[in-house]
Amino acid sequence: MIEDELRAAFARLEESTPPVGPVRAAVDRAVITRRRRRRRVRLAGTALAVAAVALVGFTAMAPRPPAPTAAPLLATPEPEPGGALNLLLLGVDQSAGSRRADSVLLVHVPADRSRLYLVSLPRDLLVPAPGGTEKLNATFSRATGSGTDLAAGYRATRQAVARLTGVRVDAGAVLTYPGARDLTDAVGGVPVCLPEPVRSVHTERRFPAGCQRLDGAAAVDLLRQRYGLRDGGLDRDRNAARYAAGLLRQMRERGTATDPAQLNRLLIRIGPAVTVDAGDLSLPALVGATARAGAAEPVAVAFPVLAEWDGRGYEADPELTPGFLDALRADRLGEWAAAHPARVTALR
Repeated sequence: MIEDELRAAFARLEESTPPVGPVRAAVDRAVITRRRRRRRVRLAGTALAVAAVALVGFTAMAPRPPAPTAAPLLATPEPEPGGALNLLLLGVDQSAGSRRADSVLLVHVPADRSRLYLVSLPRDLLVPAPGGTEKLNATFSRATGSGTDLAAGYRATRQAVARLTGVRVDAGAVLTYPGARDLTDAVGGVPVCLPEPVRSVHTERRFPAGCQRLDGAAAVDLLRQRYGLRDGGLDRDRNAARYAAGLLRQMRERGTATDPAQLNRLLIRIGPAVTVDAGDLSLPALVGATARAGAAEPVAVAFPVLAEWDGRGYEADPELTPGFLDALRADRLGEWAAAHPARVTALR
């Protein structure tokens, strides 16, 4: 008797229960959307990391954004920022307690997102300073002193680059050697094509002319070299651009940036080194802006300077610099590079 009553009660409750199909479908959609949002955040850090690591690795510029656990279940994609973007990446040598911005790279992302333009700014470029001029890398050192406040050095250099170029710096990072070594090894080595042989003054390692695959230790060794190169620090900047292009190519061929499993393993391996200053932009917004540009082969150009070294530093080329800066501000670097092939670095 009791069993019959229980069966009848359950039957009445079952009739009043709403169908679970629509609820289950909504939950599934929410889970998928949330996973995609997390993937966009990871890809943004990697998109900047791919370009940034060309200069010699990562150091925290700002606290890592909190994990998106509080994101709404039915999040909507964030719109891409419009117009061109400029990312400032600094390679800092911290050996012997020094604080020098050895490499300065301005990554220009055009409004049409066609490709990345890697603009090398010589560390010894003379820029306006209080009381006269100073080398660009001295701007970083002056702001940090003997301390470890790399963020202060970044802010000072960002201001100097903005004054020099007349463009807004939207985001950036400070980089050190260990990050480059770890990331290079994590992606299975990076192919680099050198037009001339290079001998390391630090390890006696020899890098032959032609294309070769570098592990992390070899990549860092190459990126440090300037003595013995025909154009000294200018050639080091060109080799950094070649390394950046090789890293982008390696990650595209391995599918790292589009494979969530590979990407997650990479981020875990290099850990907190992948931290960027996104400025006023969110990481998902940066993904949308850089994903398409990073899919094409980058173009590396050098800031126009007079090649003669007078012991004080490099001076901007008075003939070429005005046109170069006009092209950068007007988002026409592609046209300028085509008109000045001698200022474009061969990447293969």
